[in-house]
Amino acid sequence: QLQLVESGGGLVQPGGSLRLSCAASAFPSNDYVIGWFRQAPGKEREGVSCMSTTDGAKYYAVSVRGRFTIGRDNADKMGYLQMNTLKPEDTAVYYCAAVFGTAYGCRFDGRYDHWGQGTRVTVSS
Repeated sequence: QLQLVESGGGLVQPGGSLRLSCAASAFPSNDYVIGWFRQAPGKEREGVSCMSTTDGAKYYAVSVRGRFTIGRDNADKMGYLQMNTLKPEDTAVYYCAAVFGTAYGCRFDGRYDHWGQGTRVTVSS
C-alpha cells in the first residue's frame, strides 16, 4: 500500500523557517495533486497549501500567503512546504496528502486518498 511520510518538523522560534518534505513509497503516476494540511490542538484540520503537477497550479490558505511556498524540487519526493516567517499560530501537526491522476488546479476537499502520519511543528520562543 502506498505510504506518505512527512519530515522536517520541529521547534522553531517565531520568525524562523522550516522546510517540510513529503516522500512516497511509490509513484503510480507523475500527475498528482499534493496538499498540505495542519491540525492545531483543539482545532479542526485545515488546508494550508496544495499543488497540481498536471498544470502547476498552486493554492495557499490566506493565513499563509506570502510566507509559505509549496513545490517539488526532487523527483524522488512528492513535494515540500517551505515555511518562512513562522508565527506561534502556525503551531500544529502538518500532514501531506495526495491523490494521483490528471487534475487541473487543486482544492482542499475530499479528493485526497493518501495521507501521511504527520510531523509536528512548534513555533515558540
